[in-house]
Amino acid sequence: MIDQHDPHTGLHSEQGALRGEHPGRARNPIVKVRDLAWLEFEKPDLDRAEVFARAFGFTVSLRTQDELQLRGADAGVPCVLIRRGARSRFIGPAFMAAEPTDVLRLADVTGRTVTALPESVGGVTVDLIDPSAARVRVVADTHELPALPTQQPLTVNVGHDVTRVNATQRPPRESAAVQRLGHVVLQTTKYLATLDWYLEHLGLIVSDFLYYQGQRERGPVMSFIRCDRGSTPTDHHTLAMVLGPANRYVHSAYQVSDLDSLAAGGEYLLERGYRRSWGIGRHIQGSQLFDYWRDPDGFLVEHFSDGDLFDCTLEPGWAPMTASGLAQWGPPATKDFLGIKPGREAFRELRAVIGALRQDNEFDLHRLRGLLKVATS
Repeated sequence: MIDQHDPHTGLHSEQGALRGEHPGRARNPIVKVRDLAWLEFEKPDLDRAEVFARAFGFTVSLRTQDELQLRGADAGVPCVLIRRGARSRFIGPAFMAAEPTDVLRLADVTGRTVTALPESVGGVTVDLIDPSAARVRVVADTHELPALPTQQPLTVNVGHDVTRVNATQRPPRESAAVQRLGHVVLQTTKYLATLDWYLEHLGLIVSDFLYYQGQRERGPVMSFIRCDRGSTPTDHHTLAMVLGPANRYVHSAYQVSDLDSLAAGGEYLLERGYRRSWGIGRHIQGSQLFDYWRDPDGFLVEHFSDGDLFDCTLEPGWAPMTASGLAQWGPPATKDFLGIKPGREAFRELRAVIGALRQDNEFDLHRLRGLLKVATS
């Protein structure tokens, strides 16, 4: 007999939490941020970083001897700020305050100081430290970059809905023009404490929780978190957070216009010798079309398109975490994407596992067993 079982059945529960499980939002957050503003990195070779950034689809908005600012086509602030440093490292995210007074409120409640940002971006920031020791900026009154021309989605005949007649499709093989920064994914050894901190301080709300199979009663180990803008729909996740053996950056994602842009942009990157980590496919949580790449410094970056948008009324979904549950269709998740490809990164993660098990945090032997099952499930 042919097995008719769909391995994706039940992977995206929309029935919500069981009694006593995490509600996915804070009752009275200090502020509610509007969006992710930018990400900050340090890298030793800005020339190499710029070459990849242009191939990936960014536009350079500022370049000096010691700094590189990258933007998308949408109006707003730069997506990525890179400063010259002795080694490659992620510094932290910056979130855009809904109102300038929110920066003052955060500073007052947390005992931090409001400081001016560099003139290249303008405005002010309050710099906070989350429970994973990451620097988190909340910014306001920044300079607004004007919108740029961008790639337009192709006119597509869908089924019997004909919109293109006597015209061919010949999308150019060029870089996939980045429109905007979508989200960042962070790993933490203190998942619940860090999750609650973001919900309480920044007013973020959870779209989906994932838990290890057989360990739901021990609580979630990953959350996809969005901004709360009331009735205005926002990305399924602006921040995603996952329990792991080390506090680190996992990946960041940048929106492009459509599937053709994403696919042609991938061919453009391959022709220039860059390494695809995983793709092309469509996610389950968030529904995005995705394509993951490694930049020359080893950072994982994603092109995405067609993601889910939720308003504040939708409650969190709950689902088990599995490797097959990462995508509705597409190639299986690679060892590189899962962090288990033999090499320096895998050795570093193994060393982090050994260190984490010796410390007092949420990553214990039960969680390690759950994580090991993910890669083969």
